[in-house]
Amino acid sequence: MQEEIEKKDTLVGTFQNNKSFGFVVPDNRKLYGDIFISKKNFGKARNNHKVLVKIIKYPKGDKRAEGKILEVLGGINEAGVDMLSLIKEYNLPSIFPKPVVLEAKSKKNFISEKDIKYRKDLRKDIVFTIDGEDAKDLDDAVSVKKLKNGNYILDVHIADVSHYVGENSELDKEALIRGTSVYMLGRVIPMLPRELSNGICSLNQGEDRLALSCTMEIDETGKVVDSEIYKSVINVTRRMSYHDVQAILDKSNEETLEKYKDFINEFKLMEELALILKNKRKEQGYLNLDIPESKIELDIKGRVTNISKYETTFANEIIEQFMLIANETVAEKFYWLQAPFIYRVHEEPDIDKTRELNQSLYNFGLKIRIVNEKIYPNEFAKALEEVKGKEEEKIVSNLILRTLKVARYESENKGHFGIASKYYCHFTSPIRRYPDLFIHRIISKYLKCNYNVKEHFIEEYKEKAEQRAKASSEREKIATKVERESEDLKKAEYMENKIGEIYEGIVSSITQFGMFVQLENTVEGLIRFEHMGNEYFIYDENRKTLRGEKTNKLYKIGDKVKVRVISASKLLRQVDFEICVTGSGFN
Repeated sequence: MQEEIEKKDTLVGTFQNNKSFGFVVPDNRKLYGDIFISKKNFGKARNNHKVLVKIIKYPKGDKRAEGKILEVLGGINEAGVDMLSLIKEYNLPSIFPKPVVLEAKSKKNFISEKDIKYRKDLRKDIVFTIDGEDAKDLDDAVSVKKLKNGNYILDVHIADVSHYVGENSELDKEALIRGTSVYMLGRVIPMLPRELSNGICSLNQGEDRLALSCTMEIDETGKVVDSEIYKSVINVTRRMSYHDVQAILDKSNEETLEKYKDFINEFKLMEELALILKNKRKEQGYLNLDIPESKIELDIKGRVTNISKYETTFANEIIEQFMLIANETVAEKFYWLQAPFIYRVHEEPDIDKTRELNQSLYNFGLKIRIVNEKIYPNEFAKALEEVKGKEEEKIVSNLILRTLKVARYESENKGHFGIASKYYCHFTSPIRRYPDLFIHRIISKYLKCNYNVKEHFIEEYKEKAEQRAKASSEREKIATKVERESEDLKKAEYMENKIGEIYEGIVSSITQFGMFVQLENTVEGLIRFEHMGNEYFIYDENRKTLRGEKTNKLYKIGDKVKVRVISASKLLRQVDFEICVTGSGFN
């Protein structure tokens, strides 16, 4: 613990004024206790202000840490202070330095003839972007055609960000520092300035844009029989939303069908091909985890008005399948070229963790087979197929997700267990991920040299790929943590106003101190033993169950329960429930 403290010299917390001295209660309680602040180090802090504090003396023996207020972030309930606190806590670079902004603004906002001289001119092709309604950085566009031989031609066009972000430029240096865009609730910290991400690099409808394209010929079994990667210039025919595309596929909205009547066949072809790709992927053992995303709605002051499960449709899956196959195609091509590259790696899970998972899956009559100390994606896929459409599907998906290793970036290809793929990379989002931007540069170099690349380039960029992969993985970890914490914070804030209310939920995990229950709206809370009724519960570690000593009442993962909200803390980012006994027949 002491070792962790010494690595962190600033942190965020709530200031408590005791007149002649004060304390800062850290948001991150895992670090250490309250930090003593002498009066001379108050700065402009007032009682219950969120502050950034610098540690000037670390705790020793019984002595508390001492600190100095560096910055006042605002009142604890002031709009936007919660997200600002996370930004400061994780030292996220939220403001672009002036040289970076100036460089972004210097980029022209139009395409010249010089820019397209050596590119395929596809501006007359029918191509679409399909995104969420609120998306502003549109970095992928697609189109599908069917050949006379029954095969499909899938075009995936990705914004050619590397054309505008030169290596070692101010933009590039800042993008590497950030590593990825961070999506917090009501706020985005982008990897690139909006002049690029929402401007010349965004594939906006009706505007000429530079792209790095991947064209694939795919047969009726979903196999890529031919492919080509090249530089292009495109002009997006229509900017579509998932909602509208699904309405077209379902024929559920006459107004939408009329509006896009000229393109209905295109979307039907996309659906046809996406189904083929999805079915092939399922055969290979692709893990189609049903992990519900949260839809957290905020008012203009950033307060939560509603939380629900984010509903996805097959329109979302169309884009997912097209991006997956493009990423695989690019990764495989450059793997066989032995090019310096960054791959998206997801290794098979640990044997011991899988055995532990089987203890929980036992409750659902499921088991992951381990063959000769090896695990195959198909085994997980079978378990997921068994619970498809059942109430326990979300819980089983979550249990499997916790067992799997975390995907990361590496310069060495090691395959991707989760999507059952031998070759995989991130090629499709260079606006918001640095590895995509890096491999776009590699691809551009190979295209420019007609694949005849000098040995010194390969050696230099193999080393760079290793460094960039490591840095990007670290930045991704931080971004994921911030995004998760921003959600937990807002969920707890929402539930602060629901104390005493009763909900139905499903037991999502069982521990030696109680059980977690997930509500339909994706909020998860803890029921401690003392809130489970008037008896002692025995924890069975092997079966992951709780059994009442008096009544023999058994709780296991996947059980439906009724709970009452007894507390919620935005500061601690946690929600607590108690078991609610009703006349409904279950607890």
